[in-house]
Amino acid sequence: MKKFPDFIPPTKVAYLDQRPTLHLRKCILQAVADPSHEWTFDKEEIRIGSMEDNDVVLGDDTVSRYHCKITQDDSSYVLTDLRSTNGTTVNKVRVREAFLKPGCIISVGGSQLRFNALEEEVQIVPSRSDRCAGLIGGNARMREIYSILEKIAPTATTVVIDGETGTGKEVVAQAIHSLSPRSRNDLVVFDCGAVPPNLIESELFGHEKGSFTGAMMTRSGLFEQADGGTLFLDELGELPIDLQPKLLRVLEQREVRRVGSTKAQKVDVRIIAATNRNLEDEVRAGRFRQDLFYRLSVVRLHLPSLKDRLDDIPLLVQHFLDHGHYNRDAAGKARARGVSRDALAMLQTYPWPGNVRELVNVIERAVSFCSGEMVEVDDLPEYIRSAKAAPPERPASKRAQTFPNASVSMNPAAAAPAPPEELMAEGVTFKDAKERWVAAFERDYILQLLRRNNGNISHAARAADIDRKYFRKLMKKYDIEAAGSIDAADDGDDDN
Repeated sequence: MKKFPDFIPPTKVAYLDQRPTLHLRKCILQAVADPSHEWTFDKEEIRIGSMEDNDVVLGDDTVSRYHCKITQDDSSYVLTDLRSTNGTTVNKVRVREAFLKPGCIISVGGSQLRFNALEEEVQIVPSRSDRCAGLIGGNARMREIYSILEKIAPTATTVVIDGETGTGKEVVAQAIHSLSPRSRNDLVVFDCGAVPPNLIESELFGHEKGSFTGAMMTRSGLFEQADGGTLFLDELGELPIDLQPKLLRVLEQREVRRVGSTKAQKVDVRIIAATNRNLEDEVRAGRFRQDLFYRLSVVRLHLPSLKDRLDDIPLLVQHFLDHGHYNRDAAGKARARGVSRDALAMLQTYPWPGNVRELVNVIERAVSFCSGEMVEVDDLPEYIRSAKAAPPERPASKRAQTFPNASVSMNPAAAAPAPPEELMAEGVTFKDAKERWVAAFERDYILQLLRRNNGNISHAARAADIDRKYFRKLMKKYDIEAAGSIDAADDGDDDN
């Protein structure tokens, strides 16, 4: 006999021993009169009625054609009566809408169904395909992501996608939406970092006429526009902290209130968010609410950078040449049909700080310079041709740094050096250059503080006016090891 939990576990991904495991939530309906009749679903919506196109078809004359439906969100299942003739009850209480608890009895007309939820642990096996929806790549890590997407797309699970700028987070969101039942409705995209902070609330939730200066008419927000579909929140880490409680309320209550309105309205929206920041670090620094972080982090996907899947470059380049509008002449024929072996080898040598987005730009430029059927080495930008192969060890920002337990005088002007040439190279976007510049600053700043404080982590954290645990987190992030370092646990110092 199956053992069911007392609560409904969420669909989530866990990484154990560096291998992803999917904990998949399933809904089970069982006929009370005949337990051998059982239906199991891992989809977002289950329709019950007498018509053949329902998920659960009941031949009872008291059951309406489309009697009721069961939908899942991140933490529960909700039953909704579809204005049936004879009504729907849960544990003998007639309802229009109700949360379902495992073990409850649903009466649909004269038929009774027992509801249960089950958590299934699924080991993720890399897909055999080298593409999924709009995603391209045969690297093992990418094929694992394809398998996860195929499993979670039919559910209503909230997904957070992180990774470096240019790795294709929006393409992943589009893939999830296209593989889900919501694909018949819109995917609405909102970049939290591209809108002035004072306008974000109006953009997301809408506003009433006259609610603020310039509100000349009533306007629906993006949550309302995405009703029945998917809302993709790009650069989630840029969302102002004073708006984060309102987003949390929408996620929990599934309702929005326009600016200037006293009435809330229900919305049926799946949330997919993306960020190039480490949200755990943002929570520790007080820039992101912990409750919102846990509410969003049901399924978290990390996209590998292009330098970690250089074997995908030939496939990506050919895809860009086959489908890029820039590779078509006036007659619609392809200008370049491929890339020479030497040019391809050079592309696989470059470290690609701008990831796939930078690769697209490089191929577009190369095609414009190409005079034959194949892109040659001379068609590539100079900074690609002059790039040296990356050493087998970890990048400088990740190598362990040690220094003696002594103060070192620093020239203040050295704290603001000129930007490295690679940050100013063609194809490197502003966002990516800024991200790398900030990372370099953080590392150098931590090193300098430790030098000034003779390796005493507590004193260095106090000088930086940040929590000691967060300071140690930054040290770990950049693999900084202070030889003979002193921590509060060692010297009895107190950060309070």
